[in-house]
Amino acid sequence: MKLKEVTIHKYKSIESDQNFQIEDDVTVLVGMNESGKTSILEALAKSNYFQKDSKFQYNTTHDYPRKEKKKLDKSGEDPYAISCIYTIPEILLEKISKDVGKGVFTLTEVKVSHKFSNQITWENIKTDFQKFIEGKTTLLEISSKTLNDKLLTCKNETELQAVISEYKDENIIKGLSSLNKYFENTWKRPSDPIAEYISKTYLLPNLPKFLYYDEYYALPSRISIENLQEDNLEDEELKTAKALFELADIDVEELIGAENYEDFKAELEATQATITEELFKYWETNKNLEIVFDIDKRQETEERTVTNPQTRRQEKVTDVKIVEHILDIRVKNRTLGVSLPLKNRSKGFNWFFSFLVWFKKIQEDQNNNYILLLDEPGLNLHATAQSNLLKFLNDLSKDYQIIYSTHSPFMIKSESLNKVRTVLETDKGSVVSDSVQEKDPNTLFPLQAALGYNIAQNLFISHKNLLVEGVSDLIYLQSMSSIVENAGKEGLKSDITIVPTGGLEKVATFISLLRSNELQIICLLDSFTDAKGKAKLENLIVQKIINQKNIRFFHEFLDNRKRADIEDLFAKKDYLTLFNEAFNEYADIKDADLNTDIEAIVIQINQHLSIPHFNHYRPANQLVKKGLSAKDFDQQTIDNFAKVFAEINKLFI
Repeated sequence: MKLKEVTIHKYKSIESDQNFQIEDDVTVLVGMNESGKTSILEALAKSNYFQKDSKFQYNTTHDYPRKEKKKLDKSGEDPYAISCIYTIPEILLEKISKDVGKGVFTLTEVKVSHKFSNQITWENIKTDFQKFIEGKTTLLEISSKTLNDKLLTCKNETELQAVISEYKDENIIKGLSSLNKYFENTWKRPSDPIAEYISKTYLLPNLPKFLYYDEYYALPSRISIENLQEDNLEDEELKTAKALFELADIDVEELIGAENYEDFKAELEATQATITEELFKYWETNKNLEIVFDIDKRQETEERTVTNPQTRRQEKVTDVKIVEHILDIRVKNRTLGVSLPLKNRSKGFNWFFSFLVWFKKIQEDQNNNYILLLDEPGLNLHATAQSNLLKFLNDLSKDYQIIYSTHSPFMIKSESLNKVRTVLETDKGSVVSDSVQEKDPNTLFPLQAALGYNIAQNLFISHKNLLVEGVSDLIYLQSMSSIVENAGKEGLKSDITIVPTGGLEKVATFISLLRSNELQIICLLDSFTDAKGKAKLENLIVQKIINQKNIRFFHEFLDNRKRADIEDLFAKKDYLTLFNEAFNEYADIKDADLNTDIEAIVIQINQHLSIPHFNHYRPANQLVKKGLSAKDFDQQTIDNFAKVFAEINKLFI
C-alpha cells in the first residue's frame, strides 16, 4: 500500500486542516526554520511508527495546539490528529477477492484516521455483504434464500452461532462454522463485519510503517555494551546502537558473557563491510575511508591476600576483572593508514553513516512496507555531498516512499518542483501548499535558488565551453560562424557552448568555478588592459588550473597586432557599417575619421566621438537583425573569423 494523501487536523503548530498530496517516490517539504516541517513528519510518524516507542505516540499534552488545549480539556473530546489515504495495490485486491469473493470489496484506496488517543478509524470501507453471503453459501453448497436472509442479519459471531443452532444438518453446521472468522467483529462495526475482517486481515498488516530520522540519531564513537544492555544510553544513541547490534545479529548478553570475541568480530566485520560498501557508493567526498568496528575491554585490577597451601605463607594475588565491554567505531583512511573515532569525522559523514545503520535494519525486514521520514537530511553536508545524498534518496525511492524536509537549495531537484510542498508559519498556524501556490518570498527562496543554480549549470554550460568576455562576443561568434560556413569555410563546432563571463575581470573566477566539474574550458578574449585581471589569469596558469595554450587572444589571429578586440576581426569598413546603422544619434563615421595610430577600432571610435565608451551590444544586435550572408562582408572579415574558428575547434578534444 502507498500513501497518497494526508490531512493533518490538529498537531502542534498546525491549527486547521492541512491537506496535501504525497508522491509515489519523493515528496519534499520546504520552509523556513520553525515553519512546521518537523511537526508534519512527526504527525505522520506517530500514525504507524515502525517499532514500539513511547516518543512516537500522540499525546494531547505535548502535541495538541497549545492555544486550544484548555478548550479541549473542558470538552472531553478525543480529537483527530491526522487522516491518511492509502492506495491498495492490485496484488492485495486479488488476495482479498480470492478470500471474500469477487466483487465483495471493490475499493482501490482507503482512508485511515488517527485520534489523539492513538485509536484508528477506518473510514468509508464498504463491502457488498449480500454478495459475500451468496458467494460463500453457494461455494459451501448450502445456499438457500431462507439461510441467506438469516445470515444477512448477522453482525457478529454470537449472532452467527444463533443461526447455526437452528440447524441439525451437519453439512450446514460445518459450512456455517467455517464462516466464524468473518464475523468476529471485535471493532463493533454496526452493519458490516466483513469490512472489519478485511481491515484487520489485509489492510492493517499492509499499512506502511514510518521510519523517522533526524540528526540526533547519530551513533557515538564508543558504545558501552553494558550500558546498552541496561538501556543506560542517551535515548537516540541507544536506539541507533541497538539497531547496529540487531543489524549485526549480535546478542548483547551473550557477548558480555563470552571470553572469546572472534565470532562477534566476524559478525561486526561483515556488517561493517556491507555498510562501507553502501556508504561509499554515494559518499564521493573521500573514497579512501573505511569503517572499522572493534570490541574493546575496560579492565580493573584488584589485589587480595591468600594463603599459599604449600608454604603456608600469606601472598598477594592480583585479579584482573573485565568491568566493561566497549564497541569502538572508527573511520580509517586507507591512504594514510590512520584511523579516527567516528565522532572526530564531520557531522555530515556521521549523519550519513548512522542513517545507513537505521536504514539497513529496516531493509532486512521483508515482511513490511516502509515510508522514510527524514528531517533536514544532510544538513551538515557540503553542497556536492548533498547532491550525492539526493542520488541515494532517488535510488531508495524505487522501493520506498520518502518524505523529507529541507531549506537547502541543493536538496531540491529543479526538474521536480512539482514534488515540493511548502510549509509557511502564519498567525493561524502552519500552512501547507503546493510550491506553485506559495507566495511568501522567504519560503520560496530555496526553490528559486535551486532553479537558478540549475539554469546556471545548464543554460550556458556544456562539456565543451568557450569563455568569452560578454554577450556581444557570443552574438558575433554565433552569427559569424553561420556566415563563414555560408562561405564554404569551417565554422565553430556545434557541440561547443559559448559562455559570456560578464567582463574580462571575471574570466578567472569562471575558470575556477567550472574546472572542478571536469569540463573542457577554452578562453577567447580581448587583449588585457586590466593588470589585475591579467594577474589573476596568469596565477591560474602557474597553479596549473588551466593550460596556457587554452587561453587565446584576438590579437593572435591578426598580423602584427599586440592588442585587439573581437570587433577588430571585422574589416574596418564592415564594422563601421554595423556601427553607423546601430547608432542613429551619431553622424556616420568614415574610415578617414579614425586615428590609425590606435590599434583597436572601439578606442578609435571612442576618441572620435569624445566618449569614454559605447554600447558594444548594439552593433552586434544589428548584425543579427539584418540577416546578412557571406556576400555582405569583405573577404578579410570572412578569413579572420574562419581562422579563429579553425583554431578553437582544434583546441577542443
